[in-house]
Amino acid sequence: MTPEPPVIEVFADIWCSFAHIGLRTVAAQRTAAGRDDIAIVVRSWPLELVNGVPLSVDKTHEHIVELQEFVAPDAFAGFDARQFPSSTLEALALVARAYRTSLELGERASFRVRDALFEEGRNVGEPAVIAELAAELRIGLPDDTDRAQVRSDWEEGRQRGVIGSPHFFANGHDVFCPSLHIERGDHGLTIHANAQKLDHFLQQHAFASPSA
Repeated sequence: MTPEPPVIEVFADIWCSFAHIGLRTVAAQRTAAGRDDIAIVVRSWPLELVNGVPLSVDKTHEHIVELQEFVAPDAFAGFDARQFPSSTLEALALVARAYRTSLELGERASFRVRDALFEEGRNVGEPAVIAELAAELRIGLPDDTDRAQVRSDWEEGRQRGVIGSPHFFANGHDVFCPSLHIERGDHGLTIHANAQKLDHFLQQHAFASPSA
């Protein structure tokens, strides 16, 4: 039997700015470590279902400003709050459809939809944008199987103890948002890169040999 490729699983939503930075950081670290054999599998953690309401564009914009100030000054270059989607369920379903084809295509779709939202200012909840991204990725539009997968991921995440977006799993271990240190104060959040925590998770778990 052909062994399953090693993976880093991430439960995340598309409109989560922390996930956008976290995924980019982990992908860069993976490349720097010469471990491009490890796939990043981004599972759906739909915050509108988790919280019962859509994510606030104002709160997201505040987080983006904080991330640009403390962590990633060159990120979110094209973000347009006016194009913030009211739902990410269909975009999550598009990513699920891509993963049905291959891990490589699924990972590419995961990053592509986030770049479309945060770097290009596109409303990834709009059917026309979904269709454009599907055509670019050379996959079909999401169907009911893909939409069911989004909800299945959410249910599985709840069973596995996911506490927020992004929540990483690798080799029997898990950690919430390992690339960032987030503190809540009287005047909002203070966010810093957390290289030590991320490096520990990657080196000790994600990049390590599978547990016996």
